[in-house]
Amino acid sequence: MLKRSRPYSGSPARAGMNAILEGTMPTLKPVKKAVLPAAGLGTRFLPATKAIPKEMLPVADKPLIQYAAEEAVASGIDTLVIVTGRGKAVIEDHFDFNPELEGALAGKGKKDLEKMVREIANMVRVCYTRQKQPLGLGHAVLMAREMIGEEPFAVMLPDDMIRSEVPCLEQLLRVYRATGGAVVAAKEVPPAMVSAYGIFAAEPVKDRQWKGRLFRVRDVVEKPKPAQAPSRLAVIGRYVLLPEIFDFLEKTRTGAAGEIQLTDGMRELAHRRPMYAYLFEGTRYDAGDKLGFLQATVEMALKNPQLGPSFREYLRALPIRRKR
Repeated sequence: MLKRSRPYSGSPARAGMNAILEGTMPTLKPVKKAVLPAAGLGTRFLPATKAIPKEMLPVADKPLIQYAAEEAVASGIDTLVIVTGRGKAVIEDHFDFNPELEGALAGKGKKDLEKMVREIANMVRVCYTRQKQPLGLGHAVLMAREMIGEEPFAVMLPDDMIRSEVPCLEQLLRVYRATGGAVVAAKEVPPAMVSAYGIFAAEPVKDRQWKGRLFRVRDVVEKPKPAQAPSRLAVIGRYVLLPEIFDFLEKTRTGAAGEIQLTDGMRELAHRRPMYAYLFEGTRYDAGDKLGFLQATVEMALKNPQLGPSFREYLRALPIRRKR
């Protein structure tokens, strides 16, 4: 179970709306931009990622990064800022028009495929910025500062695939619209796993609207030892952040691994402005891990209308024997 400190008794929804109505807080700016960090080397997937970006590896019938882009669009985002690095030009090609391919498909009468390819290019406005050195997630987000400006924004890690009825990012945006604070997706993890995540020190918010899923963040600890973890409430790769975090990231020193951690900027932001952790509803796959990637591939294939029925029959026919 989570180590729960005393509940946070304020109602963030009522407090946020009252502040707006009374003129004590400016009208909230909508979140319209999302940063997708995609500059990593993908070493856990070598040799597959020697020439192909990890973000372009297919999960069923779509590249990994497209799932994040579709979630963003379904949540009302109109601009993606994709942070790339060396060897990532194929990501730009994927979201661009391809007249030759479209023409070839049209010439063969494959209208459905032609339409699908064009819809990818028309899905959302996409901008690119480059992280020239692998200096960590916090540094990657900082590279997007010029394109984000003084607006609240989302960060989506393509490695974290989340399947849910209401898009995970939209769930966070509902909290942001009610509270005016930064919001981060959270998940309870087993004690043995806390050292693999950023972990929240947080208090549950007493408000029926959120059904026990909302927590007021007091601190964030990066990959603590199990005995030192303030809770089992882990950071998952969906964030709604305020532009002040850029100032904190600029002042953050690199850690032992020579990287700037996003959690360091989040910690400073949480000390100065309201920040919330939200236990999102849905299924998360750690597609940055080989096993998680395979699990995502199998489950997304089973849910695919074209692939699902045949794939399910194939799996049933496999001669799998349990070890005695």
